[in-house]
Amino acid sequence: MKMNPISNSSNLGILLFLVSFILSGSSGCQQNSNISSDPQEGSTISVKEESNTNEEPPIIVGADQFEKYLPIIKDKNVILTVNQTSRVSEGHLVDVLVEKGVNVRKIFAPEHGFRGKADAGAVVKDGKDVKTGIPIVSLYGKKKKPGAEDLKGADYVIFDIQDVGARFYTYISTLHYLMEACAENGIKVLVLDRPNPNGHYVDGPVLKPGFESFVGMHKIPIVHGMTVGEIAGMINGESWLKNGVQCDLDVINCLNYDHEKAYHLPVKPSPNLPNMRSIYLYPSLCLFEGTVVNIGRGTGKQFQLFGDPSYPDKSFSYTPVSRDGAKYPKHQDTKCYGVDLSGKDEEVLFLKTKELDLNYLFDFYAIYPDKKSFFLKNKFFDKLAGTDQLRKDIIAGKSFDEVKKGWAAEVNTFKTEIRSKYLLYKDFE
Repeated sequence: MKMNPISNSSNLGILLFLVSFILSGSSGCQQNSNISSDPQEGSTISVKEESNTNEEPPIIVGADQFEKYLPIIKDKNVILTVNQTSRVSEGHLVDVLVEKGVNVRKIFAPEHGFRGKADAGAVVKDGKDVKTGIPIVSLYGKKKKPGAEDLKGADYVIFDIQDVGARFYTYISTLHYLMEACAENGIKVLVLDRPNPNGHYVDGPVLKPGFESFVGMHKIPIVHGMTVGEIAGMINGESWLKNGVQCDLDVINCLNYDHEKAYHLPVKPSPNLPNMRSIYLYPSLCLFEGTVVNIGRGTGKQFQLFGDPSYPDKSFSYTPVSRDGAKYPKHQDTKCYGVDLSGKDEEVLFLKTKELDLNYLFDFYAIYPDKKSFFLKNKFFDKLAGTDQLRKDIIAGKSFDEVKKGWAAEVNTFKTEIRSKYLLYKDFE
């Protein structure tokens, strides 16, 4: 397995660079939880100010540790795989690296685009960054894997995107194809790691053979409890790339992070995850996307409420409308009845969420009047679940407590025999 987590080195070149870096006045840069919103960079998430009197040192993301990777990419041709979350304390990573003299040849953009504005599933087109003039190549749409021509002339491809820890969140699928393409073309990959906000538990059905798709490429549970750096090591180590090719991989670890710590994202990771509440609820609610139920798209409370016009409990209602990030939401301009979770406390959610909670899904289906139309005919639900067994169990009327026992053994095997080999940080248990 080719993977080299990078730590402090006694190499003379890096030492000299460190001295000049410090003397130049550049900061060591902790992740700033109050980065100001730039309409071209994506909106910030409103989080509580963390007290500096806390004895615990702040979490420092991989991208903010310039002293560890600038010497490596100095005088190299670099491609950046980034989006609106690729921020450091000095600004956006693209802008900062260009200012520091790094030869950024190209930008690869994932789902939602470089600036994170596109709808879920919307085709992202190639283009050019207005600010820097750097060409942008979309890795979401017709082309999800860069070709040899896209990689031509590159020495390093850097991946720096904030994930949220669910198998169906597509940034780790982009990472997979990126690693595969680089392995096939002899190009090094450098992952600048970031914390997983849902990295404090592991749960859900493990993806079964035959259900692979861009919303689920790996034989892992829905909630995998790993950072992108750890995922990258696992992809390599388990030989999951096509034909078993190995990617020449380096990872810049986060500092002062472990899988028990809460991490508040400073920037929305995608248009429909507007706050930490939605991020904590996302793994448990996303399966609704494979049903007729609206999951809050077309409102300002995405993944914090869900409903349908036919839901019999009329005590709560809302109306989805077309808006940025959700141009054509389910049941657009139609009153939906359902459940509102937007009042749940974010800190309590983090502390109490230790497993996937599909009671929302099971309870909604139990009283939904038209059960034959509940699941979408395109079987998207099965792709999200990574199996057709969950859908069959729901239709059969099984309870959630009964169903989750069916995946417990597989989850434990994943945790003890696979995941544990690739952890870069102290685990939650």
